[in-house]
Amino acid sequence: MSTKTTYLFAFCLFIGLWVNGQDTDYNNLGDVSFDTARNLAYEGDYRSANIMLTKLVKPDSKDNSARSLLASTYSWNGDYDKARDEFNIILSSDKGDRNTWIAAVKNELYAKNNATAMGLANKALVYLKSDVEVERLRTIAEEGLALTEYPESGWFNQDDGIAPQKGIASTKEDKKTIAPKVVDTLAAKTPVAEEVLKNRVSVRNSATIYDTRYDPMFYSTISYQRQTLAGSIIPKINYSNRLGTYGVQYDLDFYPKFSKRFYAYMNYGFSNASIYPKHKLGGDLYANLPGAFEFSAGGRYITYDNTNVSVITNSLGHYRGNYYFSLRSYITPMPDNLTRFSGNLLVRKYLKDAENYLGLNVGMGYSPELRQLTSGDELLAETLLYVESQRLSLEYQFTGKNSPNIYRANVGASRQELAFASGKFFYGVSAGITYEVKF
Repeated sequence: MSTKTTYLFAFCLFIGLWVNGQDTDYNNLGDVSFDTARNLAYEGDYRSANIMLTKLVKPDSKDNSARSLLASTYSWNGDYDKARDEFNIILSSDKGDRNTWIAAVKNELYAKNNATAMGLANKALVYLKSDVEVERLRTIAEEGLALTEYPESGWFNQDDGIAPQKGIASTKEDKKTIAPKVVDTLAAKTPVAEEVLKNRVSVRNSATIYDTRYDPMFYSTISYQRQTLAGSIIPKINYSNRLGTYGVQYDLDFYPKFSKRFYAYMNYGFSNASIYPKHKLGGDLYANLPGAFEFSAGGRYITYDNTNVSVITNSLGHYRGNYYFSLRSYITPMPDNLTRFSGNLLVRKYLKDAENYLGLNVGMGYSPELRQLTSGDELLAETLLYVESQRLSLEYQFTGKNSPNIYRANVGASRQELAFASGKFFYGVSAGITYEVKF
């Protein structure tokens, strides 16, 4: 073999060994250790750390430190569901593991599952009793949930304490694809807040059919929501076809936010149609209380051609885990010196975020909603204040797979006293769909 051939062979052998060394899979390494994986994670090589930890952490492994780090690497790579599974394994056996509780709550915040994050934080505080960091994360989750319902700014503020500190994307496109590093026990990652969509347009259509006497009724609403510095403003146009009578109502909702603890709801509506009130005014002041409770108090004032109606309202809401409960009462003083009462219970189970949920709504009592029916040619808007009714409805709201647009479907049933035959009832079944575009 010539010298030139020998050198060429040696060079090719060196290159082959070097390339093979670069392609080494940590699954094939015999010397795999937690310390090595942790160092890789510190250096930002989450993929390699994850590969090593996957080999270390078997299904029956009791090494919670390694499993917690494995879960964190999943979370940092955006595999939030896998991270959640690993965190749950640890917390099911060690409910006092503070670091794992914190990492599990952050995983849900990174995934923008604010309702789940708040539920986890509340559960963590049951076992940890009191923890400043968990309480801070719960506050972030509560604010994120409120911003989804009445959003005015981004998901996280820069002073929340888990905002990006380095590696922040510099362009709008980068912000959608890069999850920058933040300070955590192992340099955890969180998404950069997405561009806030401040406008929404929604269209809703529904119908109600009855088992006797009354023809079907149809309702439509088109609304536009704009988020401003003062709060969300929602002008609406309502259209109804009730018992052969058509009518349009112009409506305006406003949700001013005064502070992190207080916000309000205000409403005004106007119509010249006989099937709507001439004017209606309403408002509630909401207060966020400790323990994930919420209280409101307010009223409604409704005017018709021949009468005015005042209604006192209040509500108590509570977030518990992925659930939201709200109990609202209506108190209606009447000209006969009697006071009518009505109650409404709303239960929602949030899914991946506050825009996705299942809901149950139950109402009973003397209806304050003034569902107007007629007897012959007589409009019974005022009479309906005296009739008994019960209502049940189910709703499902979800977002598109690849878009922020919202879809909502609801079905319901009602039982209402006949206004002209006390003690006799008729039944109705309703259904509706809503489509909402965010931009």
